[in-house]
Amino acid sequence: MITKLDQIIDAAKLKGKKRLVAAFANDSHTIGAASMAIDAGFVEATLVGDIDTIKKVCKEEGIDFNKFTLVQEANEQGAANLAVKLINEGKGDFLMKGLCTTDKYMRAILNKESGLMPGGKPVLSHVTVFEIPSYHKLLVTSDVAVIPAPDFKQKLALTNYVIATAKVLGIETPKVALIAATEQVAVGMPACVDAALIAAMGNRGQIKGAIIDGPLAMDVAIDKESADIKKMKGEVVGNADCLVWPTIEAGNVFYKTATKFAGAELAAMVVGAKVPCVLSSRGDSTLTKMYSIALAALSCK
Repeated sequence: MITKLDQIIDAAKLKGKKRLVAAFANDSHTIGAASMAIDAGFVEATLVGDIDTIKKVCKEEGIDFNKFTLVQEANEQGAANLAVKLINEGKGDFLMKGLCTTDKYMRAILNKESGLMPGGKPVLSHVTVFEIPSYHKLLVTSDVAVIPAPDFKQKLALTNYVIATAKVLGIETPKVALIAATEQVAVGMPACVDAALIAAMGNRGQIKGAIIDGPLAMDVAIDKESADIKKMKGEVVGNADCLVWPTIEAGNVFYKTATKFAGAELAAMVVGAKVPCVLSSRGDSTLTKMYSIALAALSCK
């Protein structure tokens, strides 16, 4: 079982090289992370962007640009579209966001004619894996960037996505906490009602491969002492592997708080498309983007 983010890199190496395509890769963090992943031996990388800018950044960072396949497209949306096209042509195994904005990146993925969405009506979502110094293991959490207010069906999909990601990390039976403002089933709070229904579905085997509990307040989900004080019992309380947020605000605030106040490091990707799609903030560090590349590479089929 993987318990630290750097172990994802080792696991990705064992799986063999995967082909990364980076959209609008004009920035030092994207180029640096892709370079590190190449040097670590688990990816080959195609950078789509302005080649002169990429070469300039490589020179400034002391990176040999010859280690990449470079594809010219100076327009931001055009670069995102072209990166997706390369994936669809079989020239890459997973996608990565470079300096393009999230809305342009997602627009390229979601395009009905040329994007990366499989048939049917799949839910496109976001998964983050946190390594938080004060927590005793990795923590896999649901969407902080894509779905503002998930409905019940979307929450089911989000639950299954965090379970699948936890299994990629070698957690055989993930413990999933459905987060709300209280662990009481308060009928006036939709987050509590949805959580209780999803937990019941897990108990009846309608959601496979995990132990699911909810609603759970955040303290009960991750702190055993709080659970004991509140007389909460169960395999999930105080020991969650996965957290499913009720809204994007809850998840995004946790994301920013964990990284800015608690010194957390992370890996993040979009799931539900034909391939994993690395999605980290443009301001995230090179190391964060490296871990995200490794998580996506490990998640490739």
